[in-house]
Amino acid sequence: MKNLGIILFFISLSLGCSNKISNTPLQLQVGVSKAVINPPIGSFIAGDKQNRTFTGVLDSLYAKAVVLHDGEKSMALVTLDCIGLLYQDLQKIRERTALMEFDIPFSPENIVISSTHTHSGPDVVGLWGKDFSESGVNKQYMDFLVQTVAEQIQKASKNLQESTIRYGQNESGEDWVANICQEEIDRSVTVLQFLNKNQKNIVTLTNFACHPTYMDAVHSEVSADYLAGFYKEMEKEWGGEHLFLQGAIGGWIQPTDKDGGYQKALQRGQELALSATASLLEPKTLSKSKLNFQRKTVFFPVMNEAWQQLSAAGIIVDRKVTDVIESEVVWFSIGEATFASHPGETAPIYGMKTKELMPKGPKFILGLSQDALGYIIKPRYFENPNLPHAPYLTRMSLGKETSNVLMEELTKLSKQNNTQLPN
Repeated sequence: MKNLGIILFFISLSLGCSNKISNTPLQLQVGVSKAVINPPIGSFIAGDKQNRTFTGVLDSLYAKAVVLHDGEKSMALVTLDCIGLLYQDLQKIRERTALMEFDIPFSPENIVISSTHTHSGPDVVGLWGKDFSESGVNKQYMDFLVQTVAEQIQKASKNLQESTIRYGQNESGEDWVANICQEEIDRSVTVLQFLNKNQKNIVTLTNFACHPTYMDAVHSEVSADYLAGFYKEMEKEWGGEHLFLQGAIGGWIQPTDKDGGYQKALQRGQELALSATASLLEPKTLSKSKLNFQRKTVFFPVMNEAWQQLSAAGIIVDRKVTDVIESEVVWFSIGEATFASHPGETAPIYGMKTKELMPKGPKFILGLSQDALGYIIKPRYFENPNLPHAPYLTRMSLGKETSNVLMEELTKLSKQNNTQLPN
């Protein structure tokens, strides 16, 4: 009996050690999946003039989903090659995802959708139909898009593998990207790379700011624009998958050599990929990998009556717009890497101000994420119509208060996130 007591003692000790081991934080797991989301030929093209339809495909558009799981929390980050997915469609994706089975604890509320803003993708907003008598949105295509995104999130969650994370930083675009409003510009290229146990690339996240408008009003074929060249070069250099996270492109960040056509677009995308690759020649490794996720529903004031009229006429489908419009911002971190969403095309100054709120580490501004509320610009553009491009920029905006409300909400989220970061 004495020996039995000793044996039971060591068994209990062993179990105690086992519990301690099981409580050790897990290495971050990451999974990725993608699908082609090309619209049917004949669909309306988003960007530039109305009543333009697709006649072919130059290169494919993608929905790319990354699911992250740190053993406790999980989230999904999705990029779409489109002009800008609206908030009501994000909600539909969440509803569809909620009906699916996941092998990890997963909340549809922790889905982030970021659009690349290509002007050679389908009209997912409604503004580019035949005219303002009908929406340019193809409802069958939108249902396909919602289902496809939900499926890619689920598939990514089933492809999880442990990862180590490193990052690089660079600058790019000096000779081909400009703020044509002659104001601030952020040329930073920030890359987060997830490597598997064999130190092979699983997926990269690259953040840079420039309108994909080489093909705008020039071609009638489907294209991710310069991002087609970026994707191809990144795949060649690294293998695995690659997501492009559009930055703060409002007020008005554009290519300056758009007369170069499709080949020039591909070349510029390749150059951007080479800049991203160069940033990883001497990378830094994240010392932490815990997830922290904050989101906030925001009601932006609507001072531009055109938004209300477009909603009432059904041009913007399934979106209620009164004197306010419901939207959302998110703030999350992956270890020391910090991300914040902007629900439209924000002027670079607001990207820079958002980065000032972030702690030390790689910083990502997700433009056109969770929503696409037009231009978010400095209030003075509403006060002085003589500023460069002010009439157009203000016409495509909710109003002069949007930027102030956005920065107030992001400031609150940044404080919540920073207080919850692990030591």
